[in-house]
Amino acid sequence: MVDTKTRRWINFIVSILLILKADGLYVRITYVENAVAKGAVCLDGSPPAYHLDRGSGAGINNWLIHLEGGAWCNNATTCLARSDTGLGSSKQMFPQIPFSGILDNEQIFNPDFYNWNRVEIRYCDGSSFTGDVEAVDPGTNLHYRGARIWRAVIEDLMEKGMKNAKNALLTGCSAGGLAAILHCDGFRSLMPMHTKVKCLADAGYFINVNDINGKPTIQGYYGDVVNTHGSAKNLPSSCTSRMNPSMCFFPQYSAPQIKTPIFILNAAYDSWQINNILAPVDADLHNTWYECKANIEHCSPNEMQTMQDFRNEFLKAIAGVQSSMENGLFINSCYSHCQSLTQETWLRADSPVLDKIPIAKAVGDWYYDRSPFQKIDCPYPCDSSCHNDIYEFKGHSEA
Repeated sequence: MVDTKTRRWINFIVSILLILKADGLYVRITYVENAVAKGAVCLDGSPPAYHLDRGSGAGINNWLIHLEGGAWCNNATTCLARSDTGLGSSKQMFPQIPFSGILDNEQIFNPDFYNWNRVEIRYCDGSSFTGDVEAVDPGTNLHYRGARIWRAVIEDLMEKGMKNAKNALLTGCSAGGLAAILHCDGFRSLMPMHTKVKCLADAGYFINVNDINGKPTIQGYYGDVVNTHGSAKNLPSSCTSRMNPSMCFFPQYSAPQIKTPIFILNAAYDSWQINNILAPVDADLHNTWYECKANIEHCSPNEMQTMQDFRNEFLKAIAGVQSSMENGLFINSCYSHCQSLTQETWLRADSPVLDKIPIAKAVGDWYYDRSPFQKIDCPYPCDSSCHNDIYEFKGHSEA
């Protein structure tokens, strides 16, 4: 850990810088209008979109592509509800969004990627960019075209200079982190041979585990997602050739076969997975897990043991990725979800660390081959550097 005096000093400096940077970097939206003719559209038929902040200096030919998260929709009803939001329609998206963490444009906040071309691809299909159904649903007018969105946006970025990339990093958070895993090798194949390509999945390693009642809830849900969106043909063939395509939505079955180097950034007690996979509302009808899910410090001994069992299953599930030293791991024992997009978790004096190394440095060292990084934290509550999530439940959370 950083010693107390140093931590306080750096915190003071960073606090001043944050005050000076109060307005932050806001990046305008770009609509890919010509994608509509290719059928590459959001759920409601509107064009896909992304936000691009151009690189400069030594980073002018480097590209960081970040895939937005936001869970999934698994049938016509849930997809229809989604189509009237920014997660299903570019008409509902904010015209500007802030870039921070791994997307920040200042060296002190993002030392290895600040001057790259940094892109946030908006998520409006509900399938982690894997869907491709030709027919438009006649009853709802929904379009299931996530894979087409992926291709259309990448083609647009290629035209804007990515075809000349020297370095490229595909990343994403949550459902976008899962997409970064599923599209990792495909992204590599689309880039020039000379380009150094790696992938980073932040909170995208969703595991196949039964809920607190012993039921495979997430398995059935993912099956519905794959069937609704026609995702099977766009999932890694190295996995679908061996098992049911819906199982390939789980990284533990698809990630070990990925040939492109990949970094898994995840909390072992991923708060979204605890809330929606381990103890979903339908499995906890009496709300006995309410306090525990809202704040890990309020878990009973029995609930905490169940959480520790979940961590053990998570560690088993990442073993296949861990076996290759080309891959990176930052698995901390925090109760959190997504740690690369906010400054307090990506790089700050009090941000999470493993062996005194913050996430930004671990990822940067791994990407540039300065040093490998595969670290797994001790069990909760040993890590005092965590920024644990605390929830006030007002509805279903998004991944």
